[in-house]
Amino acid sequence: MSEGVRRAGAGQGVAAALLVTLSFLRSVVEAQVTGVLDDCLCDIDSIDNFNTYKIFPKIKKLQERDYFRYYKVNLKRPCPFWAEDGHCSIKDCHVEPCPEYLKMANNTKELEDCEQANKLGAINSTLSNQSKEAFIDWARYDDSRDHFCELDDERSPAAQYVDLLLNPERYTGYKGTSAWRVWNSIYEENCFKPRSVYRPLNPLAPSRGRFFICTFSLGLCLEKRVFYKLISGLHASINLHLCANYLLEETWGKPSWGPNIKEFKRRFDPVETKGEGPRRLKNLYFLYLIELRALSKVAPYFERSIVDLYTGNAEEDADTKTLLLNIFQDTKSFPMHFDEKSMFAGDKKGAKSLKEEFRLHFKNISRIMDCVGCDKCRLWGKLQTQGLGTALKILFSEKEIQKLPENSPSKGFQLTRQEIVALLNAFGRLSTSIRDLQNFKVLLQHSR
Repeated sequence: MSEGVRRAGAGQGVAAALLVTLSFLRSVVEAQVTGVLDDCLCDIDSIDNFNTYKIFPKIKKLQERDYFRYYKVNLKRPCPFWAEDGHCSIKDCHVEPCPEYLKMANNTKELEDCEQANKLGAINSTLSNQSKEAFIDWARYDDSRDHFCELDDERSPAAQYVDLLLNPERYTGYKGTSAWRVWNSIYEENCFKPRSVYRPLNPLAPSRGRFFICTFSLGLCLEKRVFYKLISGLHASINLHLCANYLLEETWGKPSWGPNIKEFKRRFDPVETKGEGPRRLKNLYFLYLIELRALSKVAPYFERSIVDLYTGNAEEDADTKTLLLNIFQDTKSFPMHFDEKSMFAGDKKGAKSLKEEFRLHFKNISRIMDCVGCDKCRLWGKLQTQGLGTALKILFSEKEIQKLPENSPSKGFQLTRQEIVALLNAFGRLSTSIRDLQNFKVLLQHSR
């Protein structure tokens, strides 16, 4: 056999091996991000189809309505746990400027990263005079309601309305030690985690050496497993948004945004994450089910004639409520809901204690969002955390919701405007994440 033939044969062998490897990787992804989810009887394919054809188009329209477009948030609250040490300056957000040592050392790469984070992480606070006047009317209307609880954040002079459509959640350049510290604090200090967890050890280390492997403890009760999965699912959803809306290039001052396959693989590929990526994505689906269940449970609250989504435009308000009720009808039609009654179902004293611990852990996580060093990231982190907190409040208030009077406010259960806006926008983010995941699956198949 000639040398050329041997080389050709070797090349064909390598190519064949590569095809087998790629096929194997694809089968691993399909095997690990399909099938029935743990702790519930719902399969992923059913969620995909339900979300794509029923939920996603409607929730996207709802988020464009004035009632759900504006979110009041305080982005100036100090971090209660450690001195703030953001990645670098965030433009127009009263954060320390880019470190002088970067300029003095002529560290071009770090300085460029910092300046990019300045620009991408800044909040667009543009609001029309008409909108500002409307917000005063909105607040007056809300003040007349019998709120379930007072949120200090809403009453703070530093709280401001933000146009969510002008501030989409996407890649901002916020990364490194500061970003890692936030998530590490959530997992290490505030989560009912397994005895040993699969977590980042050093955010600056190479990808493959950055994690250690663990097995999920079977000793955790359902409530603690659920809590862990909710936080992991939220983390996965946020990472998916960043991968799907990544800064691909910037020419003539105009950025180009789109899906970044390399970044997606770094965060979710079975090999890159040592098998952990698919589990994170499954937790995203689990979180989707939890919030979907909450929407189906809270429908009676909004179906009452006394509840309207007030913006001052009667026609638009009626259309918005009709669209919202239509979404609720879809959520109630889903046949494989998570059964929240299986939680906190033990002896009354133990269940009450565990439920309170559950609530306090989650409240602590919401406070950690004030430690996020990028304003746009902080905005969406606070919104999605409040949305999930509102979903949990709904799930554990079923009796109060069932007793709601038709034509008068109730002291037993009440939702503020902020909770309503956060609840629907947070679920909209999950719906978008699952839609983005479908797009990445297609892109990965084409790239192979």
